[in-house]
Order: sequence, then C-alpha cells, then structure tokens
Amino acid sequence: MEDSLIYARLRGALPASPGDFYALLAEAGHSLTSKASGESQSAETLADTRGTTVLALKYKGGVLNLGDRRATSEHMVMYDRAEKILPLDDHTVLAVSGSYARAMEVVRYLRHAFQYYRRTQLQEMSLEGKVSEVSRMIAANLTSAMQGIGGFLPILSAWDTAREEGRIFFYDALGARFESAEFGAQGTWAQRIRGIFDYVVKTKGPFHEMSLEQVLREGLVLLDIAADLDALTGGYSKVPPLALSVSAEGVNQLSEETVQGAVEKIGAENHGD
Repeated sequence: MEDSLIYARLRGALPASPGDFYALLAEAGHSLTSKASGESQSAETLADTRGTTVLALKYKGGVLNLGDRRATSEHMVMYDRAEKILPLDDHTVLAVSGSYARAMEVVRYLRHAFQYYRRTQLQEMSLEGKVSEVSRMIAANLTSAMQGIGGFLPILSAWDTAREEGRIFFYDALGARFESAEFGAQGTWAQRIRGIFDYVVKTKGPFHEMSLEQVLREGLVLLDIAADLDALTGGYSKVPPLALSVSAEGVNQLSEETVQGAVEKIGAENHGD
C-alpha cells in the first residue's frame, strides 16, 4: 500500500505519542495483534509457511547478513527463492526466521513506522528506538506464537551512525533483545552450531577484523553445515543464499554472481583444486 493511501485513511487520528506509528494505528482502530480464538490452532489444522537459517556476521566496516532461500510448510518445500533478509531503511536490515507471512507483515509495519517518525519528527528514529520497535512487534505477536502459528524470531543489523560501527541485535520469543559482539543466528539449527562461530573467532580472529570477502566465505561454510544438520535449511547447492551488507554507505545486496563465485571457490578448496 502506498504511503499516501495509509495517511489518507488515518487522517484526523492523533497519536498519543508524537511520531509513534503504532499508537496512530491503534487510535484509528487498526490492530496488529492477533486475537485469541479460545482454542489453540494446532499445526495439523493450520500450518504456515516458515523460513529458517539466517545469520549476521560483522566484518571490517559493517555487518553481512546471509540466509538460505528455502521456505517450508510442515514437511513440504513451498518456495526455494524466499527473501528472508530485508532492508528497513538505509542503515537497518532485518533477517527473519519462522512464520514468513507474519514476518513480512512486521517488515512492512516497521518500514512505515520508521518513515512516519522521520516525516513527523523531521529526524531519523534512533537505533535504540528501532531496536525497541522490533521488540514491541514480537511481544504483540505472542498470542499467535503461543497458539502455534505466526511465531518468528529476527536479527536486526544496523550501521550505527553515532558510533560509526556495525551492530547486531537478536531477540527471544518474548521480545527481549540482546546485542552480539561478533555474530547472530536464528533458525532451528542456530543453537546446535553456535560453538562453530566461537571456534572461528578463536582460531581465525574476530569477524569484525575480517574483510567482507573473508566473512562471506565463513558465512557460506556455516550455512552449508546448517544444511547438513537441518532438513529445513536449503544450503547453496541449488540457489545461492541471499547476502546483504549494511555499512556507512548503506545497504547493499551482493549479486548472485558474487555469492556463486564464493561458493565455487569453497568447492575448489575442498577438492584441493
């Protein structure tokens, strides 16, 4: 929906807090919170399409986000070109795992919320405000998540213009947020191979001291390992993963050719070519 249509429909509604898009929607009678049905919906009666396996790695000059392209519903592969890493504005990226539909709805809301704040307050929302807005969306979605549908967990990556550095935030199911010094990961495999991230840091050095090319290689290897351990993860054998970097220059999507070239280089190294 175009911005002009949204603001036209909400004309006359005054938010309780200046620049608060959530409050504006609430006062206009729109809700982003799913209502409980009284009976929990099981996966057998209602299964949503889900994405998994996203990660964020710092590099020297920013943050690289990687995600495989598979989206599944129960045991079926629904789509093999899902985009789970999406820019929210010029210096903020959200990587999502879990319910694909709900995550896309939240991404659309966040984009409008950041833009609404910028237009009404004549300044960018602070990074603290953006991080908190994501927490608010996760908390608002808790009812649906407890019913077994609509649950999602994101990673927020941003270039902090005040501190002039890349930053990574991840969340739990209740909306609590945490900041990571080097990396973040979400998906069914994330906790299983977290030690591999630490192993890379301890044996090859911190990610934030590596080049973008080095971090891309390490990230692709991690995705490949995840695909071996998790049937919901697509890996990179069929479709190259999605890769977006965020830095002082803004958000940049690495081309499929760049990612595929890194994949082929890894293959050559593994076969000793």
